[in-house]
Amino acid sequence: MKFDKTGKLRVLMVTSRDTGRWVMPKGWEMDGKKPWAAAEIEALEEAGAKGHVGKTEIGFYHYPKRLDDGTELRCRVRVYPLIVDKLSRDWKERKQRKRKWFSPRDAARRVDEPELSDLLLTLCDAPHKLPLISALLS
Repeated sequence: MKFDKTGKLRVLMVTSRDTGRWVMPKGWEMDGKKPWAAAEIEALEEAGAKGHVGKTEIGFYHYPKRLDDGTELRCRVRVYPLIVDKLSRDWKERKQRKRKWFSPRDAARRVDEPELSDLLLTLCDAPHKLPLISALLS
């Protein structure tokens, strides 16, 4: 996420590699890494986003992950705030994904997961006043 020149929050979304739907950068937990540190790595790999990550989740959502054999696994995703300082032009998954900035409301309209949509909508009203986000801005 970032604040634009007018002070409005923008959320960075990427397309999924399989269906091309809009999602937040996310990934599996990594051995030896704190969950927020793994989220920071995934944001860099999936979206080329670098910045300051919060160590406390702002929420979570569930989604069905389709495995190679066609079965679905219900996954719980913890969402950590990342204030983006820089977007790399050359990142690991750049040939597999598109990325785009959205308002939280527009992002909420584009995602398939109802819980993620609800979480994004909580960022619409005075996001800079949310303690988890304001701590990253100071």
